[in-house]
Amino acid sequence: MLTNGEEKSGLDNFIVLFFILFFAADIFVWQQVIFGKYSNEPKIYFLDVGQGDSELAVFPGNVKILTDAGPDSRIAEELEKIPALADKYIDIAVITHPQLDHFGGFGYLLDRYRIGAFAYNGRSDSPGVQEWPDLVKKIEEKGIPLIRLGGGDEIKYSDSKIYFESPDSGLAQSAELNDTGLVEMIKSGDIRALLTADIDAKTENYLANHLSLQADILKVAHHGSKYSSSQAFLDSVKPKVAIIEVGARNNYGHPAPITIKKLANYASIFRTDKNGQIVVSANNGKLRIFTSK
Repeated sequence: MLTNGEEKSGLDNFIVLFFILFFAADIFVWQQVIFGKYSNEPKIYFLDVGQGDSELAVFPGNVKILTDAGPDSRIAEELEKIPALADKYIDIAVITHPQLDHFGGFGYLLDRYRIGAFAYNGRSDSPGVQEWPDLVKKIEEKGIPLIRLGGGDEIKYSDSKIYFESPDSGLAQSAELNDTGLVEMIKSGDIRALLTADIDAKTENYLANHLSLQADILKVAHHGSKYSSSQAFLDSVKPKVAIIEVGARNNYGHPAPITIKKLANYASIFRTDKNGQIVVSANNGKLRIFTSK
């Protein structure tokens, strides 16, 4: 259900318990034993899609919200590892902003998965990237609703909610597409996670000055860029776990050493280039972190 609203209450601090799980050959056993196909615990999967972003939230009841899909077909390989997607159905796909490293993989998924609805920030001006109009056309041809969302909107299922903290009407019109990215606060069971797209320090600080952003899990903005993860923003979020989605040996120098240094003062850091697919679950006030390598 898509509704409008806000809720900015804090959660009690959790005891963070990390389980770093290593597996090699028997992926099927790893999935079934560790994740449990029929578990009622909420989970968030941070997918290893190279130099790009993709996160899958699975709520109790097997409701699946996929935010971004990385740049290419690698997303399909990542989703095949997840038992909750055995039905090949995604309830809602969120495109944070129209840049290829965030939406490119959806073109491949539309040929393999049924998707209930797409949500995006209303921008359709990814300059010089033909894949964007091609994706919009494909969504329309399949008759899938494409819904515009922004700051103050929410997705709600039972007791699980995704609040969209940004962009407001001003940021949504910014000439810098990174400013327009949908920022999501996920609340489900004992999980409270903030997904930050590619916003920079200016946008981070604006949000920190106007909203309550405390979250135990932070998807680090812009792949760990030196222009994001400002001190004021981290002071507001106070994360216990920081997850950087980044490609190995990328051309941008991500993540920046200065960003790693700042994050280390707050949180345990996980990276898709080093840890592979990262999964967060929570039960009885304890966060659990699983990695694929």
